[in-house]
Amino acid sequence: MAKKIVIVEDDNDIRDNYIDLFTRQGYEVTGYPDRAAAEQMLKKALPDLVILDIGLKGDMDGGFELCRLLRQESQTLPIIFLTARDSAIDEVLGLRLGADDYLTKDIGLHQLLARVSALLRRVEALKQRSEHEQVLQTGDLYLNMDRLEGTWKERPLDLTVTETWILRALVQNPGHVKSRDQLMQAADTYVDTGTITSHIKRLRKKFLEVDDEFEAIESVYGAGYRWKS
Repeated sequence: MAKKIVIVEDDNDIRDNYIDLFTRQGYEVTGYPDRAAAEQMLKKALPDLVILDIGLKGDMDGGFELCRLLRQESQTLPIIFLTARDSAIDEVLGLRLGADDYLTKDIGLHQLLARVSALLRRVEALKQRSEHEQVLQTGDLYLNMDRLEGTWKERPLDLTVTETWILRALVQNPGHVKSRDQLMQAADTYVDTGTITSHIKRLRKKFLEVDDEFEAIESVYGAGYRWKS
């Protein structure tokens, strides 16, 4: 069955080009020009992946608001920002709101297709893991890779797909330093080091929300991060 992609983009020509691009790759694609139209349809049924612009028809931050809404509906739905806004502040905000990736519109079409494919592949891989690989447990952390669920001290953590893979890479080898490149490989994504740093910060924040003394994710200057057992 074809994977379903929703594209929210207010420029008709750009939206139609992306719809054509993904349709030719075998995806089932629907496009919306503004937040109101997208919200109405997305509340009825969620697709397999959503691509969002930030500014939507006079709504300067409409994409951010839509991302916030989608994350309330699902922590595991893959979300990509695809925008002309290339400021570091916008990128950090997008990732903090729960996006799995933040891309600018000057990205090559082949790269865009690869990023979408990687995100969908990660979701599918998690669903297909064998029984003995589905659960990771170390200390107070419980991570169910099949259900994309995690708990810390028996309190639930709302993890995105990308956060789940990054956390898995850290906890599989407690005490071992993982470089940003290794975390990118584990998450099957290729972004700059600042984006990985933003994902780590968001992960820490989620742990601190359930445990204000959490300090298991340690930064190692010049090397990366490790999970302290």
